[in-house]
Amino acid sequence: MNILRTTRGHKDRTNSPSLAAYGGLAVAGTAGLAAAAALPALTADLIQRRGRRERTAPRPGTFSTTVGDSEMTVYTDGRTLYDDMIEAIDNAQEIILMQNYLWKNDEGGLRFITALNAAADRGVNVYVIYDGFGNLVVPRSFYRNFSDKVHVARLPFVTRKLWTAPVRTTGVNHSKILVVDDETGFIGGYNIGSQFAGHWRDTHVRQVGPKTWGLRNAVTRVWNEKWPEGGDIPWTAPDSWDSRIQVVANLPVQLVYPLRNMYLTAIERARDHIWITTPYFIPDQQILQALYRAADRGVDVRLMVPKESNHMIADWVSRGFYGELLEHGITLHLYAATMIHAKTATIDGEWSTVGTANIDRLSLSFNYETNVEVTDKDFAATMEKIFTADIEHCETVNSTSWRDEHPLARVAEIALMPLRKVL
Repeated sequence: MNILRTTRGHKDRTNSPSLAAYGGLAVAGTAGLAAAAALPALTADLIQRRGRRERTAPRPGTFSTTVGDSEMTVYTDGRTLYDDMIEAIDNAQEIILMQNYLWKNDEGGLRFITALNAAADRGVNVYVIYDGFGNLVVPRSFYRNFSDKVHVARLPFVTRKLWTAPVRTTGVNHSKILVVDDETGFIGGYNIGSQFAGHWRDTHVRQVGPKTWGLRNAVTRVWNEKWPEGGDIPWTAPDSWDSRIQVVANLPVQLVYPLRNMYLTAIERARDHIWITTPYFIPDQQILQALYRAADRGVDVRLMVPKESNHMIADWVSRGFYGELLEHGITLHLYAATMIHAKTATIDGEWSTVGTANIDRLSLSFNYETNVEVTDKDFAATMEKIFTADIEHCETVNSTSWRDEHPLARVAEIALMPLRKVL
């Protein structure tokens, strides 16, 4: 297997289990203190989770629109998405760039490795980046299934340079990108694994056309900065300066974090409505106040989050915002059918974004994240159609009496408030 820093004569500097463990213990310790303060609420939530069964995710459909000279396809079904991603890999002729967060050692994960190996065997240049911290539970032996012809890099959570460049050398690779031959690009919330394909409700976008340069550049900037000894991925010129489709990427290695400003600017421009879907809503005060100001000036602000996500602590921290949100007239849609993992927003029927960034501090100010930003009425109409379809599977909350009806949530709101600054 061609894991750079190992096969090119360098000592393996991928994620050290001990360093990752220390980082995980630090976060877990902070979370544990707050969790103890809200023990009754957390215990009730845990009991409820133990009886939960996995359900097949509703699929609003697959939708296509044309934006400029690009064909944009929006996926809400992981199986259809995976089939089209594999087809693109199978048809690749020159280059494949893939960057992913979670890559499970199951049938779905192995299917992608097999397709990438086959592409490399027929002469395609294949580059793969996957996250070290997020895949600590996956045996390293699974990634040895990659062919020696595939360039593979495991992005570490921290490195030995942590003490000399703490910001540039940390950050989780949360981006999920596939670019094939500079003509087809995929971006969105879907990780790689059978569970995600069938049991999580997520959203992904495929872009076909000459405007995939932004997605390619997002991957190459990480590769060329982090693994220069492996040889740069060649730079290519963008097709044009058309601003209708923009790729916005957080790149900690370059100290670049534009996603937070993308959201702030879009929210501040809103005149009519803001519809946001996010699995983890733990905003900083600037994002929160921007939403409050929008609602206070009459904008219809709607927030869709899971009724129960896969992260219990994040759920309770998020619920600590509900009372304030409702007081400002913001409508909450609690998605109850299954885990909703989509990271999308659409504003005023003109602007939309789909990508990997959650509305939380980690995504907007720390992680490697990538979103596509689209200014187009037809694309926005598609995103609104999907949002409306998802509402059918939600419990909608728009009453300020929510705190009174859920007294334990008020306990969590107070007890977990210290976590707002770190999650």
